[in-house]
Amino acid sequence: MVILQRVILFALLCSAAGCATRADMQSLETNTNDARRRIVRLEKEMVGVRQMANDEVQISLQGLRNEMATMRKGSADLQASQDTIRVDMQEMSGKADDVKILVQKSIEEGKFQKEETERRLAAMEDRLAKLEKKIGDQQATASTPSDSTPEGIYESGLASFKAGEMQKARDHFDRVIEQHPTHALIPNCHYWIGETYYSEKNYEQAILAFQEVIKNFPKSDKTPAALLKQGLSFKNIGDKKSARYVLNKLKDDYPKSEDAKKGRTLLKEL
Repeated sequence: MVILQRVILFALLCSAAGCATRADMQSLETNTNDARRRIVRLEKEMVGVRQMANDEVQISLQGLRNEMATMRKGSADLQASQDTIRVDMQEMSGKADDVKILVQKSIEEGKFQKEETERRLAAMEDRLAKLEKKIGDQQATASTPSDSTPEGIYESGLASFKAGEMQKARDHFDRVIEQHPTHALIPNCHYWIGETYYSEKNYEQAILAFQEVIKNFPKSDKTPAALLKQGLSFKNIGDKKSARYVLNKLKDDYPKSEDAKKGRTLLKEL
């Protein structure tokens, strides 16, 4: 473009100066055509250069786009991975919370069941204790006659005798005799009154008590025992004659009794 401008400027100057010749004009034309060709060639080369530059730019841009796309994809993949990890962590956290809740629930249920079991066991033990007491009371009531009955009073007298309370025992036996004079336990009451005196070494009173059995209840099971104890009482006060008489009566009247065997042994000592 600069050369063409120069040629045109030169032609104008020559024309203006009036000194241009034909040869000069031909030369000028030739130069102008050469300049045009060069310009056309240059323009083509510039187009090629521009095209190459544009292609290189496009290639660079495409490469940059590809890199950016790759980076975006990598970023997206990374974000997706992070999201997946975040979701997994949330799920794991949720599962951990669920496990924690289940464990806590199991512990609470176990504690409740333990407390409930202990409560029921305590209630059962209390019921069992009450039931055992009730059964014991019923058995005691069934096995121990009431003090208002002759049997109950008699049993109380025996209990007092075993406890060494002789006067209290006599009071019980006397009560049976006074309140129930025809009862079948009357011979036993007289016998045990004699035993209380014998235990106290009050042998005279013991002899009188045993005599009540011997005289009034000869067929009683207690009569052989009363004869034996009466003989021992006489022996203890030094009345061997009376002792031998009583023991011989025991041997003759109740020969098969265990008390008669003891009496025969005692007679040999006398």
